[in-house]
Amino acid sequence: MKRMGWVIQVRPEMIAEYKRLHADVWPDVLAKIADCNIRNYTIYLREPENLLFAHFEYHGTDFAADSARMAADPVTQEWWQHTDPCQQPMDSAPPGEQWSSLEEVFHCD
Repeated sequence: MKRMGWVIQVRPEMIAEYKRLHADVWPDVLAKIADCNIRNYTIYLREPENLLFAHFEYHGTDFAADSARMAADPVTQEWWQHTDPCQQPMDSAPPGEQWSSLEEVFHCD
């Protein structure tokens, strides 16, 4: 298992919509997350900076392949059509990158 952290900005005018969407995530999206070996997935919001922080545990052996499988899923693509307009990549993100990965520097069970 590998713990993973990601960060992205949320557009201030879209915070309520982002919360509404995640209050009732589609069952097929949740199933695909599990199917791609992701567990214990949580997204946090930090205001007034308008940062989203996501944390999850990856239980697979090939994160790139599982991520590609998720990205190819039609239901997930439709979900992202709703969530992506709410988000704004970090200023330091390379072109085309949505969520930016974080380096784990400490963990304590």
